[in-house]
Amino acid sequence: MRSSFMFLLLALVLVNTVMVCNGKKLLKMKYYRRTCSSVESIVRDITWRKVAENASFAPKLLRLHYHDCFVRGCDASILLDSTDDQNKDNEKAAGPNRSLSGYEFIDEIKAKLEEECPGVVSCADILALAARDAVSYQFQRPMWKVFTGRKDGRVSLASEASANMPSASSNLTTLLAKFQPHGLDMMDLVTLSGAHSIGTTRCVLLSRRLYNFTGRGDTDPSLDPEYAETLKKICPIPLNPATRVEMDPQSSGSFDSHYFQAVNQHKGMFVSDAALLTDQQSAQMAQVLENPVVFIARFAHSMKKMNEIITLAYGEGEVRKNCRVVN
Repeated sequence: MRSSFMFLLLALVLVNTVMVCNGKKLLKMKYYRRTCSSVESIVRDITWRKVAENASFAPKLLRLHYHDCFVRGCDASILLDSTDDQNKDNEKAAGPNRSLSGYEFIDEIKAKLEEECPGVVSCADILALAARDAVSYQFQRPMWKVFTGRKDGRVSLASEASANMPSASSNLTTLLAKFQPHGLDMMDLVTLSGAHSIGTTRCVLLSRRLYNFTGRGDTDPSLDPEYAETLKKICPIPLNPATRVEMDPQSSGSFDSHYFQAVNQHKGMFVSDAALLTDQQSAQMAQVLENPVVFIARFAHSMKKMNEIITLAYGEGEVRKNCRVVN
């Protein structure tokens, strides 16, 4: 009886410390304990300093990590620059990724870690940790666990990013079809949409929804009419490419459940936000996630699932010396 209890206890510990795929350990807590014990504190300190200086870094890093994980898993392929002979049409060149930023911030962290622990910490792990820490700054504590031990991929293709990235103009069926192959379910889809709680977007991305939704000069009828008029005042025709608008009205600087209040009032910024109300199950989830305690807990759970999307087989990949180029 005692041996059975000890075996169960050990199993529970392993579930929370090691991610296993095909019998091979891929990710685990404190992966760098012996090789670079200061990695998490270095990433956190630089990230918190940057977010304290400019709060826009938080949504930038969160979005960068999200776009990385949906293409070839969380392997930092989004960070690779184009070269003459390799990754010429890379993920950065894909339409959904052209507005991404924050690459130089990852470069800064990588440079510091190369000073401390040369050739040890992968760019994929840096991005996963930095995204978590950027959101966590507001709360002054880690908001979810990040298993480490990822390797960096060597391939980055614009075609794959265009095909696999969920779009802000997608309906719920299309969104779910992008999430499910990665082991993410409806609850994860709805919860991770809450990332729109922070940050801004460009008016040009709202053009069709505000001014020509069905090609007849009309406005998306799922958008609250008064809110639509407010957005039109912020984003008048002709649209200025530099003008930005809050994704979560009057709360875009705070990571919270206010986003779901806005969605349930038909004030979601994108078609993908409004899509959450087109299905009874997802609409009920959006109602539940208005509770801030529930949202924070569920978001942590779904982020942990997302940043454990791994497609590289055991032994594949590398630890880049420079996050922008393969070794």
